[in-house]
Amino acid sequence: MARFEIASADLAVMGEKPASADILLQLGLDSACGTNGAEDLVAAHKWFNLAAMKGSREAAMRRQEIAFELSREQIAEAQRQAREWLSLH
Repeated sequence: MARFEIASADLAVMGEKPASADILLQLGLDSACGTNGAEDLVAAHKWFNLAAMKGSREAAMRRQEIAFELSREQIAEAQRQAREWLSLH
């Protein structure tokens, strides 16, 4: 898998083209590992969820893995953030 350098989640949409599953997966990996700051599992769940919606099996697997570390409230927040991101992009 190619590694994408993305300075901001806002850049996950390049022009008029929707973000690919690979870019969304990479954002999830970066959030889970704290690559661009503090580790954020809620954000990681959101990005993995979006990537899984675009067909990424790896994202679906990783989303399931981190779900065990999140509370129901945190998962609900991640899902809310994913819906919000979809409505904006």
